[in-house]
Amino acid sequence: MTQDPVPAARLYTDEFAADPYPSFARLRADRPVCPVSGRFDQYLITRFEDARTALTDPRLSKDLYGPGQHYLRIFGPNSAGLNQNMLNSDPPEHTRLRRVVSQAFSPRRIEALRPRVAEIVDHLIDKLMPQGQAELMHDFAIPLPMTVICELLGVPPADHGRVLDWTQVIRTSGSARRPPEEERAAVQEAQSRLHRYLADLVRAKRADRADDIIGALIAACDRDRTLTEAELVTTTFLLLFAGHQTTADFLGNAVLALLTHPEQLELLRASPQLLPSAIEELLRFDGPLPVASPRIATEDLAYRDVTIPRGAVVGVVLNAANHDPAHFVDPDRLDLRRVRGPHLGFGHGVHYCLGVSLARMEAQLGLGALLRRLPGLRLAVPVAEVRRLPAGSPFRGLLELPVTFAA
Repeated sequence: MTQDPVPAARLYTDEFAADPYPSFARLRADRPVCPVSGRFDQYLITRFEDARTALTDPRLSKDLYGPGQHYLRIFGPNSAGLNQNMLNSDPPEHTRLRRVVSQAFSPRRIEALRPRVAEIVDHLIDKLMPQGQAELMHDFAIPLPMTVICELLGVPPADHGRVLDWTQVIRTSGSARRPPEEERAAVQEAQSRLHRYLADLVRAKRADRADDIIGALIAACDRDRTLTEAELVTTTFLLLFAGHQTTADFLGNAVLALLTHPEQLELLRASPQLLPSAIEELLRFDGPLPVASPRIATEDLAYRDVTIPRGAVVGVVLNAANHDPAHFVDPDRLDLRRVRGPHLGFGHGVHYCLGVSLARMEAQLGLGALLRRLPGLRLAVPVAEVRRLPAGSPFRGLLELPVTFAA
């Protein structure tokens, strides 16, 4: 069985950017495996069980840089310098790359960061408190994980600002409403500058080794020849971008969800012991990565009697799966007391999020401190005026989150 594709322009509207969940509900009910045509054609999978199956289906390849060069139609010609990493590879290459990073990203190293993460959180809030207002994305949600991952990697403090600027051009692509050719040029320039910077940083750290993750990756490369020089750079980019982007977007989404569900906000203030499970519910409710990174069908395959042809791009819609009423009771309701069940916010299978421990720590320390130290926290504008990433963005996040609180 095949279906006519839905034009991307009809799906990814301004209304979708504000609230994609009604559209996801319609897709789950009527077209759970739905072809979409647009910048590149793809099939969207939206039901929980199908999504979980697809995330571990060996017929859906993550190798975008192999002979098929699928990255060209997804990311464009400039992406190979940064995106050819473990996220876009299959075993055994993925296994080799992930093993090296897992050793450098050990639980011991991450847990040792807890006091420093708490210090960064307090420093950022200390700067906000006298003002009684803030733009919470710029002032807190983005700089918190960016500072943490830069310190973990060993990016010099003087360079944090320009690294952030380059990554934000990539993250906010499409939000400036420039002509497409200008948008592509801006993203390609940011990618090129970031690639050159990271290549130079890796070379500098090879000459002056430090106790940071880049130093640990270089040591593994020199000791076991497990990474090429190019893979050192692309792995560093993956850790840098993934290590701050999704956490920043999660913090913004979580604060907005709580401010628009005041009874849940008061529950969490009154019962801070709920915070770990609240993080999971907030991630399920409105996660920062709505669609898992692309997969390619290596053969014709059928999901829900829909034939996905060989070579097709497949998008597993995590946020739609996490609102599937067949798996979650009353899924569109934010319920911080929800009995914790498996969600797909961190993925599933061999590509399960490597940085989950760091992300949870940052979310718990960051969100807990905001609620504890900023009494009377509220939106400074009507919720309809909160600016978001564009509907077609691969990320679910906010451009701005203006708030007020008691100074």
